[in-house]
Amino acid sequence: MERKKQKGTMPSQLTYKPLSDNLQVSYSSIEGMGIFAVKNIKRGANLGMTHLKLGKRTIRTPLGGFLNHSEDPNCEKVKLRFTEDNCNYTFWNLITLKEIKLKEELTIKYEWYKPNESK
Repeated sequence: MERKKQKGTMPSQLTYKPLSDNLQVSYSSIEGMGIFAVKNIKRGANLGMTHLKLGKRTIRTPLGGFLNHSEDPNCEKVKLRFTEDNCNYTFWNLITLKEIKLKEELTIKYEWYKPNESK
């Protein structure tokens, strides 16, 4: 069945979804809010982009904005760099290091700053 395009909406391939269907933001026992699994997630799963660097500017996505620190993380950020014509950009994707269980919080080891630095 063909979907009718509504006036003023973007084509579906251009829309942005801040979190994949297997994740949600909820209250964290680590700090404030965090990212949690709403179903089991396999080891090695790519959960999407956490940060994007264009020139000197780094943009944090909603996925990257709610990840909390752990000294024993269950995820890591993987850096990908692209160069196309006059556009150089870098982005980081979140990859699971181990199986994530239902309702488990996703964590990373902070590398860009220390978690206990004063805000």
